[in-house]
Amino acid sequence: MKKKINRQLTGISFLAVVITLVLMTAAFYRIFKAQVMDDLKLYAQVISESDILDRAWQKEYGDMFHLVRTTVIAPDGKVLYDSNANVGQMDNHLERPEIREAFTYGQGQSIRQSSTMNRSTFYYTLRLADGNVLRVSREAHSVWSILYRSVPVLAVALVALLVVCMILSHFLTKSLVTPIECMVVDISHIEEDKVYEELLPFARTIRRQHEEILANASMRQEFTANVSHELKTPLAAISGYSELIESGMASGEDVVRFASGIRQSAGRLLTLINDTIRLSELDSCAQEISFEEVDLYEMARDSVEMLQIRAEERNVRLSLAGSSCRILGDKQMIEELIYNLCDNAMSYNVVGGSVLVSVEQEQKAAVLRVKDTGIGIPKEHQERIFERFYRVDKSRSKSTGGTGLGLAIVKHIVAVHQAEISLISETNQGTEVIVVFDGNNPTAGLRNVPNAPI
Repeated sequence: MKKKINRQLTGISFLAVVITLVLMTAAFYRIFKAQVMDDLKLYAQVISESDILDRAWQKEYGDMFHLVRTTVIAPDGKVLYDSNANVGQMDNHLERPEIREAFTYGQGQSIRQSSTMNRSTFYYTLRLADGNVLRVSREAHSVWSILYRSVPVLAVALVALLVVCMILSHFLTKSLVTPIECMVVDISHIEEDKVYEELLPFARTIRRQHEEILANASMRQEFTANVSHELKTPLAAISGYSELIESGMASGEDVVRFASGIRQSAGRLLTLINDTIRLSELDSCAQEISFEEVDLYEMARDSVEMLQIRAEERNVRLSLAGSSCRILGDKQMIEELIYNLCDNAMSYNVVGGSVLVSVEQEQKAAVLRVKDTGIGIPKEHQERIFERFYRVDKSRSKSTGGTGLGLAIVKHIVAVHQAEISLISETNQGTEVIVVFDGNNPTAGLRNVPNAPI
């Protein structure tokens, strides 16, 4: 990076120096041309206002025009006098541009370069009172000649400037890159280091992403360890029961009991694998999410009806209340969310307890509540209840067949729908989980419908 910046800065410096020298030469030559023309104009005015031309014509002194060449042209273009040439051998000058301008406008000028491009002839013309045109001219170096003669000086200046530019670009590159290198080495203290203010938002984003990557890596590592631990228990039970049956140590009622244990452990293992796969799908967004308008109350009713048999098995009363309310959501995910909340409420309930599912519209939001009369959650555990494999009562979780992933899946589904989830719970007083689908959110928009029967 340093070499690239250094080369670019040196290249820009070289280009700037060359362009500057060319422009300066062009500007100087322009000033030079203007000065020559001003001198010729002054010569012409002096000659026209004095009797110098008459004396020269009469050859009183022929070398008086050693500074400029003087020519007099008649209105028909015939050369009447020339201080440097024989007029008899000169052609008609009527078509010369400076002559035409003088006859038309009273004065004129032009510059003509020689074939070798080394010298240029400057012409200035002035129409005299007698109708003739006075032309004064002078040879001078052309711009190419000036450039050619200035090459050694320009080359030395160019080399010197390039050396200075290379040295400056080296230190400038170092000063530009050093703060970035410091940021790369220690991105955790960018506010303390001398980092460019414009790079601070970018650096903070990189640092946040870095922290998220580390957190995700740590979470995945913990998740893998937890999955391995959770898989060991049912696998060990299956392996143990199988060995007892295979060795012939079990017979009669023991075989039936061991087979039941294998079935239960296999079911727990299958549930754990399915929940793990489901959570992995939600993490990687592998599942295609299709938002559509769904009735939250109807979906809650379907879930309650489906879970009635399981509620009866656990001696828990499951009921529904509320009114119809439509939201934009993924139907499969919403069903999964309601199912997991109800199943969790029944699993951690007391014998003869109840679970109430309600759907209500509050202002522009649709609110889903699942309230139970179960064992409750201690205050110190409430912040971690949605973490993967986190259990308040591990012995009860295993007896009910829970995997510890249900509420983690719920949290992911809530995040996908940009909703909000909270809980109210006290030990031995039950738990209420509240999910709010905000109507101001485009992915959880609501439509108001008439109240549905309870």
